[in-house]
Amino acid sequence: MLRILAAALLGLVPAHLVYAETAADPLQSPVWNDLARKTFGDAAVVFDGRVKVTVPAIVENQAQVPVSADARGLANVERLIVLTDLNPIQHVLTITPAQSKAEAYISFRLKIEQATPVRAAALTSDGVWHVGGVFLEAAGGGCSSPAMARGDADWTATLGNAQGKVWRQADGTARLRLRVRHPMDTGLAKDNTPAFFIEKFDVKGASGDPLATVEMFEPVAEDPTITLSIKPAASDASINIDGRDNNGNIYRSVVPAPWNQSALTTTSGH
Repeated sequence: MLRILAAALLGLVPAHLVYAETAADPLQSPVWNDLARKTFGDAAVVFDGRVKVTVPAIVENQAQVPVSADARGLANVERLIVLTDLNPIQHVLTITPAQSKAEAYISFRLKIEQATPVRAAALTSDGVWHVGGVFLEAAGGGCSSPAMARGDADWTATLGNAQGKVWRQADGTARLRLRVRHPMDTGLAKDNTPAFFIEKFDVKGASGDPLATVEMFEPVAEDPTITLSIKPAASDASINIDGRDNNGNIYRSVVPAPWNQSALTTTSGH
């Protein structure tokens, strides 16, 4: 059961917070209670408007749905996860920002099997999960469709090739965008291709200091493109990304990060 904070403590949190088991799910999902118990265990869970999820009003490609999850309105976020209630694989990804080195924000593309709530949940240092979300209208079929790369006989020749760019901001943050060629197979396609997906990216400064870790699962779209808001050291001339997939392949990229705009040319990642 989800842990409910005692009524005596309610005065200690903002009035717009509602406890997940004492209020109806704002998205009216038939599986929310089971998903919440499975994901959060006995932790405290609140619906919080400061956790924002953005999706398109019209989905043109169910295998490439742009999503952003933003919990920068909260302080002391230790982890941010994205969930899709009605997808066959509900846990999409998790970002763990290193303390004071990254913000609780990520944008990426998602595969959708049917219309579903898309939620972001941010864990703060007091042990409370703050949940926000939207309902995504979509025709579906994205999770059970084979990857486009499978139509190319030589798709393995570009596996792991990466492109990236860093935009430094005057406030010390930097926007990092990285795209890696990978089929991101869910294992649910009719061609019986097994699950094959990038499962982790470690983002580091030039000296090796951790900035953020992104754990990904099968619903992340083919050729994953992620955007993060990081806080590298002023002396970092580059950002290093170390990744791996569930077959043990290793992917490494170095993205130059001078004060002017910079770009990473396509490189082989395996």
